[in-house]
Formats: sequence, structure tokens, C-alpha cells
Amino acid sequence: MTNHSASWRMPTPKQMDRMEAEAVRKRASGMTGAESTDMPPEYWDAVLNDPGADARPAGGVPLQQRRLSEIPRHVLRVSCRRCDRVVEIQTADAIRLHGPHAVWKDVGMRLLDDGCRQRTGSREDDGCWPSF
Repeated sequence: MTNHSASWRMPTPKQMDRMEAEAVRKRASGMTGAESTDMPPEYWDAVLNDPGADARPAGGVPLQQRRLSEIPRHVLRVSCRRCDRVVEIQTADAIRLHGPHAVWKDVGMRLLDDGCRQRTGSREDDGCWPSF
């Protein structure tokens, strides 16, 4: 069996037994996956104790999932990934038209609702692909 990641051939029973024996030997000797690499233990301590590893995005909730009243930006922009059309609306206008509790993702989808400039011929696929 080759060590290529895209190898399509299943290992033979003999090879599977050999791999299992190797895994059992490593477990019995107390070696974990991290210790079996060439990295020193100090590296793994630094990685696991990094305070930024558990950090969430600055606002907690992604922008497209926020309500309009929670967005601090003056202008909101949504674009289509297929036809590159860009639609902008001021936050105050969006709140006036859709209400302060409307979710920005839903409002952005409504702004792009009139159809994509790049037609596929299929009714299901002829919408814009929004990017917030």
C-alpha cells in the first residue's frame, strides 16, 4: 500500500493487522498523537494555552445574522457572487422600510430579489448568490 492520501486501494488484511499492532504499541508506550510528532512539548503547551484559540468574532454574531438595529454601520452593502451586482442601502432607510427587528440577511435577499443578471435557464437557479 502506498502512503498517498488519494490512494484508492484498501489495505490487505496483513497490512491492517500491522497498522493495528503499531497503534497498540504506541498506546502501550504512552505516546499520544501529539507526542509522536517531532514537535517539542513546549510547542503543544503554547498552542493549547493560547487565549486567542477560543476567541469569537468581535461582535459575537456574524453581521448577516444581526438585526438592523444592532448594526453600527451607516451603509449596508450586499453583492451577488455571480453577476457582481452591488446594492447599498443606508441603515436608517433599511430600518424605516423593514423595521428595526428585521435580520440583515433577509433584507439583503429582498434587495437582490428581482433576479440575477446571469441567467441559467432554470427557474430555481436564477437567483443571486448574496455576499454580505
